Amino acid sequence: MTHRPFHGAKLLLTHGPNLLTYLRDDTLGLPFPGHWDLPGGGREGGESPLDCALRELAEEFGLHLPPDRLTGRKFPSASRPGMVSWLFTGRLTRTQIAAIRFGDEGQDWRMMPVAEYLAHPRAIPDFQNWIRDSLIAAPPLPEPRAASRRP
Repeated sequence: MTHRPFHGAKLLLTHGPNLLTYLRDDTLGLPFPGHWDLPGGGREGGESPLDCALRELAEEFGLHLPPDRLTGRKFPSASRPGMVSWLFTGRLTRTQIAAIRFGDEGQDWRMMPVAEYLAHPRAIPDFQNWIRDSLIAAPPLPEPRAASRRP
């Protein structure tokens, strides 16, 4: 099945006030070398935006999320004028974060505070804007707290 044209898909995956990021390789010719990026990437073949996001997440972080835990939104593609890209949002559990197996793309990964990413001089500007727009619609929840026990 062929889906409408789109450039790629990224993921805004949060746990409390933090989001999953990775530091791009510092390679000549790579867009935004040495910048903090979000999981995701370019479309392959006739895959859907959600399939693209989930494939990239598995390749980059070894994570497999159920599709029904993600919601998507289109944004104009900065690198391909006239096309759209997708941003899917979802939440990660501590167990999922502990299960991350970083792939061979990028130098490092971390759960970065959203506020830090939005102000970081080496965060990808378009994704900073996408995140701001997405958080206006649905701000991240605070980190879950353990239930207290009363004697």
